[in-house]
Amino acid sequence: MLGTFVIVVFATGSVVLDVRYTGTFGLWFVALAPAIAVALMVYLFAKVSMAHFNPAVTVGFLITRHTPRRLFPLYLGAEIIGAILGSLFVKYVLGTEANLGANAPDYHYPIPLIIGVEVLATALLMSVILLVVHNKGFRGFGSIMIGCMIGLDIFFLAFVSGASMNPARSLAPALVSGYVNDLWLYLTATFVGSGTSAVIYRFYTRNKI
Repeated sequence: MLGTFVIVVFATGSVVLDVRYTGTFGLWFVALAPAIAVALMVYLFAKVSMAHFNPAVTVGFLITRHTPRRLFPLYLGAEIIGAILGSLFVKYVLGTEANLGANAPDYHYPIPLIIGVEVLATALLMSVILLVVHNKGFRGFGSIMIGCMIGLDIFFLAFVSGASMNPARSLAPALVSGYVNDLWLYLTATFVGSGTSAVIYRFYTRNKI
């Protein structure tokens, strides 16, 4: 819950601040803030909770059997509550610009492309996470790798799909601000992306065994 709270504050708060100050910070800031937050939260809490701050990742771990079924509702509840608390913090402390930093795709692009890019962004993130887990944290550099993947996804793909990669990060500002127009995308494509990577990983590891 705490990890998701911090990530949502950084991820959506950076968007709010950038819009409030009319683009003074720029895309690099919007990409870097959640990258740092995720890297830090994973580093601090990976050994405590497996660093579940993203329902799409939790579903992926359920598929790969890294997460027991009995813990799935607990993770999901903690992630959603933490995310909503994060959006409330942004609303009352940082500002309400940009619908509290809610994700939004660019509909100048075809909808199939938007969906595909969001699936790709989440699949890339899930793949890096599974790579880190499979290699037991890459000697402490795993959290940095995951954070970097998030930053790169946002920097290079957000202009098409919004690059949420995290249903909780999208759900919370949408619910708190009332802007739910684009929520359908982030409650579908993200799970498709993480689930695809998880199925491929499970098939690969099964064949290796």
